[in-house]
Amino acid sequence: MAISQQRKSELISEFKTHENDTGSPEVQVAILTEQITTLNNHLREHKNDHHSRRGLMKMVGRRRHLLNYLRNKDIQRYRELINQLGLRR
Repeated sequence: MAISQQRKSELISEFKTHENDTGSPEVQVAILTEQITTLNNHLREHKNDHHSRRGLMKMVGRRRHLLNYLRNKDIQRYRELINQLGLRR
């Protein structure tokens, strides 16, 4: 269910804001979104896996807090990130 190290590196290189960036809100949200998508697919198959569902809810909450932070800090970066990730349909 976890994303591979290679996929994580691809996400970091795609969403980084400067050369050594690994922890900006954009990178964190991108990684969380990938993990949420993976876990969502797992839960479609295993409907009674309530422990993983709780982990999913925690990830969604963490992503929501990061997105709120980014929206309050810089609305333009927030809008670009939302469009890149395909959130807010």
